[in-house]
This record gives sequence, C-alpha cells and structure tokens, in this order.
Amino acid sequence: MAAKKGEHVVIDVCGRELRVSNPSKPYFPDAGLTKLDLVNYYLECEHAVVRHLRERPTVMKRWVDGVAGKPFFQKRVPDGAPEWLQTATVTFPSGRHARELVPNDAAHLVWGVNLGVIDWNPWPVRRRDLDHPDELRVDLDPGPDVAFAEVRQVALGVREVLDEHQLLGFPKTSGSRGIHIYVRVQPEQSFEEVRRAALALAREVERRMPGRATSRWWKEERKGVFIDYNQNARDRTVASAYSVRAVADARVSCPLEWDEVADVEPAELTLTTVPLRLRERGDPSASIDQHAGRLDGLLELAARDEREGLSDAPWPPHFRKQKGEPKRVQPSRARAADSDEDGRGAEQARGAEQAGGAEQADASETAS
Repeated sequence: MAAKKGEHVVIDVCGRELRVSNPSKPYFPDAGLTKLDLVNYYLECEHAVVRHLRERPTVMKRWVDGVAGKPFFQKRVPDGAPEWLQTATVTFPSGRHARELVPNDAAHLVWGVNLGVIDWNPWPVRRRDLDHPDELRVDLDPGPDVAFAEVRQVALGVREVLDEHQLLGFPKTSGSRGIHIYVRVQPEQSFEEVRRAALALAREVERRMPGRATSRWWKEERKGVFIDYNQNARDRTVASAYSVRAVADARVSCPLEWDEVADVEPAELTLTTVPLRLRERGDPSASIDQHAGRLDGLLELAARDEREGLSDAPWPPHFRKQKGEPKRVQPSRARAADSDEDGRGAEQARGAEQAGGAEQADASETAS
C-alpha cells in the first residue's frame, strides 16, 4: 500500500498529542506492515518494551524508508526536538559527547518511530551512573554455515557457566540468527571490567564446547557460534528486548523462558504474534531488575586466565590500543608479514655471509 503524501494521524499517548506522518508507509513490505502497525505494536507492548529502556541512553537507528531503505545512526537528539523528551549526555571512547534519547514511556517510543526508529539500542547503563553498567550482555552470533540448533545449545552452555558463578541470565532471541542473554549486575564495575568478565565467560564456554563456541574476534579463526564479548565495551549497544528488528518478516527480539530455548523458532516471534504472546503468557524477563548479581566470580575466572598466560583479546577498531591487547591485525596477514620478515632476514643473513666471505677473500689475497 502506497502512502499518501502529506497524510498523518495524531495519537494521544501519555497525555501528549503526537503527530505520526505517513502512517500507511510500507515499513515491512513483504509482510504488508506499515509505519502505523509498528507504532501500534510499541503502544500495545509499552510496559515490556520500556522495562528494558527505562533511564538508559539510547541510540536511534533510523529507517526512514522502512526495511527496504538504508538506515543511519543518530546518536544525538536533533535540534528542535520537543522539550519534554528525556535525555542523557554520554561520553564516547573518543572523548566526544552526545545528548541521547532516554525512552522512558510510550510517548518517547512513538516520537522515535515517527523518525524511522524500528529497533531500540540502549546503553547498558542508567542515567544516574553512566560509567558503571548494570547489565552484562552475551551476544551469540553464529557463523554463516552454523545451524540455529547450535546457537540454542551454546546458549544453554552459557547458562551453565553463569549459574556456576551465581549469575542469572535472561535469554531472548536476537530477532535475526542469534540469541542474546542479559545478566543484571550491580553497577559497581567499569565498562572495562564488565567486558573483562564477559571475555572470561566466553573463554570458559569455548573451553567446554570446543569447535561449537568461540571467543575468537577474527572471523577467519572462528568455528561455531561467536560469543561477542566486545558488546560490553563502552558505546556498544545491542537491540533491546521486544524491539522489532529491521528484517523482512518483522521479527522481534523476544525474551524467553529457559525451557523454551532448546526449541525456539525465531520466525514465529514477530510484530504480529508477540503482543498476543505477552497477553497470554506475560514477560519472561519481568523480574530481571530483581536479580542483580555481582561479577566477582567471573572476574576471578579472568584473573586465573591471565595468570595462566591468556592476554587480553582484540577490542573494536575505533578504540585506542589497550594495555595487554594483542596486535590489531588479521592473523593471516600477521603470519604473512612475519614470513616476509623472516624471508628478508634470511636474505640479509645470506648477503652478510657472502659479504663476509668476500671480505675474507679480499683480506687473504692482500696478505698473500
């Protein structure tokens, strides 16, 4: 259905009148879903959505032409935005700052969707303390040839390690090919320490599931499901629970009970099915704020790894080189460079030998 140019609707939400332009614009053309369908989804699921966004600075990924178009990230709330919008000023690894949206109610959701936001990407911190995350995020990212059944099994392996370290994980589909597991933690560690804990977790799962789970940053070294520890670095965000994802069938990043993980089919959890699921079954992640754990156990595991010689793992490319971080170069290129250096070294040695022999010969000839 083509949108009529200039059309709009006005929605009364949270005591505010919000204008939604081009409500009939196709946002998910293959599924026959419009911009207004997306607005209505977020209105119906408001409480579950906001539970995972409340007081969190959030990046806006804008799809102004729906999923058929190209998105762009907008970290800063635009000039001229309504005065009632709640925001937080965050600091990026570069030292630059931005005033980001804090979507604390349905009015914020509708305002964002009107700008083209489809999924919500919050920081793992609250506005009251922007330097100490209260959420450790486990992002399971399968390789291109890895079946979703393997993702399910690795998720269960992650749960086992979390349980052993007195942490409660809350799983959800990613809305694409992966699974996320969120762990509420006490906001007492820096981003660096939370990432360190996540790396230790990833390495422990990798040890227990060799060839099926991996903590290897470089794609050429990965086998199985990548546990992306770097999603816990400062300024990295992950699509929040109950976010609709920008995929053709409008899948939702949907929280699960642990007994659902082994059989979940992400394609069944969409913009059209999740509201009914919420009404009938409730939100499996509703109690997440009541289960804030401590990272002491995982940090002890990290310290053990370090004592046994495991150095830090690579950071995202826009971060400054970190202490203890290995070379930021693709391993195959590093090997090629080392080989070239070895080759040049051998050639130089041969040249030195030849030069030395010539010098000795010259000396002998002179002496005779």
